[in-house]
Amino acid sequence: MNTKELLRSHTSVRKYTGEEISKETVIDLIETAQMAASSHFVQAYSVIWVTDEEKKTKLGELSKNEFQFKTAGASFLFCVDFKRLQVAGQKHGVDISADTAENVLVGVADVALFAQNFVIAAESMGYGICYIGGARTNPKEISELFNLPEYVFPLFAMTIGTPTKRNETKPRLPVAAVLHENGYDLDQYDTLLDEYDGIMEDYYSSRSSNQKTATWTKQMADYLVEQNRPHMKEFLASQGFTWK
Repeated sequence: MNTKELLRSHTSVRKYTGEEISKETVIDLIETAQMAASSHFVQAYSVIWVTDEEKKTKLGELSKNEFQFKTAGASFLFCVDFKRLQVAGQKHGVDISADTAENVLVGVADVALFAQNFVIAAESMGYGICYIGGARTNPKEISELFNLPEYVFPLFAMTIGTPTKRNETKPRLPVAAVLHENGYDLDQYDTLLDEYDGIMEDYYSSRSSNQKTATWTKQMADYLVEQNRPHMKEFLASQGFTWK
């Protein structure tokens, strides 16, 4: 398929055949991912490739996603990393200022762009992937497990492998709900979100597995009515990011 078709076909994969992915393939994927855009070229990312079975099992437990790690061909932890930049500054007698809200945003953007390049490259080779935000459920314990130093924190984990099956692509919001011309249009949401709820309700009830009755707005309301992972601010401060 061409690039646009590939991008439009993405689905999350949580069950793999167990076929191991070679070191040569992993290095090739990382090199491809590194060509992503990077703010000021800081390249504020590092990736932990988890090959130790005990650590892989523990990462699955700590991220509340044990099942998919068992069959993945490779497992990774993607991290925001300003430690390497601190070392770069020290070479010139400079103590860098990493602990700002701006640098946290820069690091998160860098990791996300890097990871998405990795994903597209992997999917172009026929692999499936799944982002695992659950790595932020127990970030302190995960950081200790992988010896993450100050100025480094886990953003998400990822599994990759040969899928046992391909799921249906989940319908996204209509373009009109996310594309605004010359200014933000709030008035459109009541109508557009009702329409999207109908689309998602049909999708959930008719997909080939895990059918359910649900709408997008209800899921978002249930998810965002409470603060999620309130420990993250304190954890980030413990890693040197105090949001100055």
